[in-house]
Amino acid sequence: MGQKLTSQSSKTKKKKGQTFSENQIIHNSPDNIDEPMIIESSCVNFNFVLKNVAEIPSFVWHLTDVQKLNLSHNRLAKLPPALGKLEQIVVLNLSWNNIVYLPREIGLLKNLKVLFVNMNFLYDVPEELSLCNKLEVLSLSHNCISGLPTPYSDLTNLRKLNLSNNWIVNIPVSVFQMRNLNFLHLGSNKIENISDNIKQLECLKIFIVENNKIRVLPRSICSLSTLELLNADFNVLKTLPDDLFMLNRLSRIAWNPIDKGLHIINNPLGDPLADLARGGLSMLFDYLKDRKKMM
Repeated sequence: MGQKLTSQSSKTKKKKGQTFSENQIIHNSPDNIDEPMIIESSCVNFNFVLKNVAEIPSFVWHLTDVQKLNLSHNRLAKLPPALGKLEQIVVLNLSWNNIVYLPREIGLLKNLKVLFVNMNFLYDVPEELSLCNKLEVLSLSHNCISGLPTPYSDLTNLRKLNLSNNWIVNIPVSVFQMRNLNFLHLGSNKIENISDNIKQLECLKIFIVENNKIRVLPRSICSLSTLELLNADFNVLKTLPDDLFMLNRLSRIAWNPIDKGLHIINNPLGDPLADLARGGLSMLFDYLKDRKKMM
């Protein structure tokens, strides 16, 4: 007799004294994926984590009502075109696999808002993903990506973009068109400079470019008045733009990577900038203001 997989709807409900919350995802997928099953077509949340499989069983691609699908921590090298059938998908987690490419059919997921493909082996990403114009969160960290397709500039609803730990040398041009970004993580790449176009990201609150090869912060970065965290640690900065004091939402010189503020201590800053930074943000900003007045 086959197993029946059930899932909660997105609303909290009770059954026989048990409460199922909105964020709870089922864990009763069978260990033997070859066993015959009966699947409810109304499955909303489906979790197929840590099954150590190289291929997802075909029944998954018939869950046409699924909205949250977690396939992380497996051994998947690819996904079939049938992924495009899951048109109701809102959250898709493919992290911690061996995926080398995503199918073009991912562009059919018109309701997709959150996509995690971090910790894989992607060298590029399909242009068709740009058709998912409801996308708000995209994590492509820890891959082998060197750029993004130009049409990704159409992802204007994107709020959070994580491209850290890749092979990026130049920030992709399409990123500067994602005008609603409030979080941009480009740490641990091979970036040597930041384009003046960074000023176009007027909603940016968190900007992380630590552990790159950046020599200069552009003056245009000083126009990002919404910045609350700027992490440029572990680069090769020797000087700072005079207008940096305009970033008045930076609350302090920060040391802990998760703290808000300005992260610049771990750079070969010249005198007197290094000592001033160690003395605190107010001391550093006062110096930059006076230096600007003298110009």
